[in-house]
Amino acid sequence: MAEHSALSEALQALQDVSEQELQRSQEQQRNQEQAQGKQPTVAGLKVDGGKPWDVEAILFDKDGTIIDFVSMWGNWSELLARRYTARLAAKGLLLPKGIFPSLWGTSLDAAGNVCAYDRNGPLAMGTMNDLNAIAALQCYKLGLSWGESMQLVRESKEEADRELKRRKSAIPLAGVVPFIEQCKKAGLKLGIVTADDTEAAREHLEWMGLLPHFSVIVGADLVPRSKPYPDMLELACQKLGVAPSSIAIIGDTDGDMRMGQAAGAALCIGIANQAASVLPSADVIIASYSQLVVEEAHTEG
Repeated sequence: MAEHSALSEALQALQDVSEQELQRSQEQQRNQEQAQGKQPTVAGLKVDGGKPWDVEAILFDKDGTIIDFVSMWGNWSELLARRYTARLAAKGLLLPKGIFPSLWGTSLDAAGNVCAYDRNGPLAMGTMNDLNAIAALQCYKLGLSWGESMQLVRESKEEADRELKRRKSAIPLAGVVPFIEQCKKAGLKLGIVTADDTEAAREHLEWMGLLPHFSVIVGADLVPRSKPYPDMLELACQKLGVAPSSIAIIGDTDGDMRMGQAAGAALCIGIANQAASVLPSADVIIASYSQLVVEEAHTEG
């Protein structure tokens, strides 16, 4: 136990040093820009006509925030489930009927298609490694070795990914494109922080023609810890050259909100057309992007 405690303390010390170095790097970059006569561009972000929040950048979650979640991941989860169950059946193994929705946090309509999702469930908040492990565990429970289980899941995922790429099932969330255009016109820096892998996120944004709008994309594969830890947001801020305290984060899960709070973001905006209880850590909750307005930009200094 003493060794475990010492290891935990060492890891925490390393994390503290890393955060201090990140803060120093951000401050140095800001000082250099000011020395060169470059003042930060700041714009007022208003929610429901309230007081403007001065921000230099906005970071977005991707799925459920930029992309309509059900059209993308509902589709993908159905593709994977069909291939996964077919591979199991070929081995003479059957899953309990209707198990996938309970495993990944989705709801099905009368036709058996994904129609809704749990904003705080595995499909919405988990990394690809998380989802692979959940699916592989079911194979293991049916008698396959862990190696066989992971192989079956990975091969099923690869097939589902190829079909999703062929379909390009990414649809922008209503109102997000005009809002992004507002942000760019005001000179705000924009970035993506997603539990998805970075290259997959870039590809999905490219399908919709939105990739050029974002200066940085940080996926779960680029950081030691995914949401709700602050690692992704801090890395994105470092790449953008801004302090976390000067950005707003927009997301559809409480993991996004907790990430923003842990990093010290100026404003954590939840987007959900449900009760506020689904995003208890949000500073504010909007039902649509029409509730956000970006005011004319100005420079600090």
